[in-house]
Amino acid sequence: MNEPLDDVANASHFPNYAAAFGNCTDEKIPLKRHYFPVIYSIVFLVGFPGNAVAISTYIFKMRPWKSSTIIMLNLACTDLLYLTSLPFLIHYYASGENWIFGDFMCKFIHFGFHFNLYSSILFLTCFSIFRYFVIIHPMSCFSIHKTRWAVVACAVVWIISLAVVVPMTFLITSTTRANRSACLDLTNSDDLTTVKWYNLILTATTFCLPLLIVTLCYTMIIYTLTQGPRTHNCLKQKARRLTILLLLVFYICFLPFHILRVIRIESRLLSISCSIENQIHGAYIVSRPLTALNTFGNLLLYMVVSNNFQQAMCSMVRCKARRNSEEAKKIGHSNNP
Repeated sequence: MNEPLDDVANASHFPNYAAAFGNCTDEKIPLKRHYFPVIYSIVFLVGFPGNAVAISTYIFKMRPWKSSTIIMLNLACTDLLYLTSLPFLIHYYASGENWIFGDFMCKFIHFGFHFNLYSSILFLTCFSIFRYFVIIHPMSCFSIHKTRWAVVACAVVWIISLAVVVPMTFLITSTTRANRSACLDLTNSDDLTTVKWYNLILTATTFCLPLLIVTLCYTMIIYTLTQGPRTHNCLKQKARRLTILLLLVFYICFLPFHILRVIRIESRLLSISCSIENQIHGAYIVSRPLTALNTFGNLLLYMVVSNNFQQAMCSMVRCKARRNSEEAKKIGHSNNP
């Protein structure tokens, strides 16, 4: 997905790698081999069961559905799909960047990874817009409370995410050398000019614009609630928690990755020293798993958005625990006649 495993002397025999990595030796293999599997494993082990429980809670316990419920359900689904790509990446980096799943799966995993990443960003943006209208214009925009608008918004998000990520499948490549396969990511594509412009458009439309919208929405929400009467203290507190959580997700999980991806691609187009290029590459490597940490923020978001969700999830967990206890007792009785 990133750089080759051997040194520059051997790289000259493999044009694809030489083109992708220039004349600088990849010094970040040990970092990738230990850093990526650890972070991705933690995210997967916490996020996968967490989102599975969240989806079950929304489907079976949260009735009747509201607009926010529909958006949160779609967000949990896209996070769950996002997390399914992590085991493949964990194996790839833990094995020293040896991709054993074939060219199709290389493209498919990268497609799924980015498709669900941008779906998550857009769902969070939709949620912020709905919150803005509900709090700032509750009467004039009363129709936005109707669930059909949330369904339409979610359908638009899936379509936009699909449209913007499909071109990535033509830019992601896998390369074989010394009986080992590497699944290269977007920043290591050979067609740098195309990648540059595609990345700029992708970043501007599916990250920078949503970031601006989310920031403006919550700035206006906080400002409006600050000007309101003291009877809104509970609403203010909830709005502050949501604002802090959403902005942390965007500015810590998403922003460094998108900035450093642009810089990483630009660094390959410019003539810079290997030391600077390695520093840029190292920073980009560190930023990549941060995007996966947004799943933790989303799990907290489900709790903050609705008190009913907390009660429903606790009810579901207690029911499962009770069933397991009853089954264990039945097995115990059957084994001890």
